Amino acid sequence: MIHTYLGESISFEINFKKRKSIGLYIDIYGNVEVRAPKGTTEESIIKIIEEKWAWILESSNEMKDRFEGPQKKEYEYGEKFLYLGNSYPIQIFLDETEGQDYVKFEEGTLRIFVKEIEDEKIKQALKRFYYQQCKSLVESGIKFYQSNFKVKPTAIRITDSKKNWGTCDSNRQLTFNWRLAMAPQNVIEYVIVHEMCHMVHKNHDRSFWRLVGKIIPDYKDREYWLAISNWKMTV
Repeated sequence: MIHTYLGESISFEINFKKRKSIGLYIDIYGNVEVRAPKGTTEESIIKIIEEKWAWILESSNEMKDRFEGPQKKEYEYGEKFLYLGNSYPIQIFLDETEGQDYVKFEEGTLRIFVKEIEDEKIKQALKRFYYQQCKSLVESGIKFYQSNFKVKPTAIRITDSKKNWGTCDSNRQLTFNWRLAMAPQNVIEYVIVHEMCHMVHKNHDRSFWRLVGKIIPDYKDREYWLAISNWKMTV
């Protein structure tokens, strides 16, 4: 069935089941399914669809994009990149006076200043920005949560990992992925606390998760954001 509302059209499938309420479900391909109690009228279903219209559009498009995988970035005006959980457009400026290319976040825009307008120069400037922001965010986060621990990190590093968001080795050296700067603040804090908990509990045993939950009760919600959004955290 196709329904048009607010200038947009949504295609969805209706399945009548033995249940008490109407439920909306979106699969990994972005397809929308409505599960409704037997005997539910079409008018009632449409009402629910329109009430949840914005959420359906956003979620369906998100799943479709995720299924297609990361798209090749264009390093030109208006292309959007994640920063602290939101997507912001970039602006590129030619600046030959500075010794190093750099990025400034101002007025909802990632402003990139480079000596040469080249894709690789712009990409490296962005990566350097994320490294710097991640380092600052991690250091302040560790300082904030340190009161929850009797031991301290021996070192803090920011790296370009392909597998992990963070690690803690046997010497309590904490390592974090620079791409974390693209995640929301509360997600970054979760990863920080996760690795700090490994200073106490090396494995993901019950004691480890009990400590994580004591400090961040909603850690599963923050972990979920990473699970469904990591594919788009790229430059």
